[in-house]
Amino acid sequence: MDSSGINLLIAAHHTLTEADGWLRLAGAVPSVLRTIRLVGIDTLIDCYPTLPQALGR
Repeated sequence: MDSSGINLLIAAHHTLTEADGWLRLAGAVPSVLRTIRLVGIDTLIDCYPTLPQALGR
């Protein structure tokens, strides 16, 4: 995960939010999740350990 990935996630979040949609991350590997938390993306985009949890199942 570098700045390109971070920018992509933020852009996707904004685009989906404007369209009344949502973005959730599921199953991110520990190194990616650490980066997401360090830069604060986890305050914009909900992160879940598994896909069923992200989908609320």
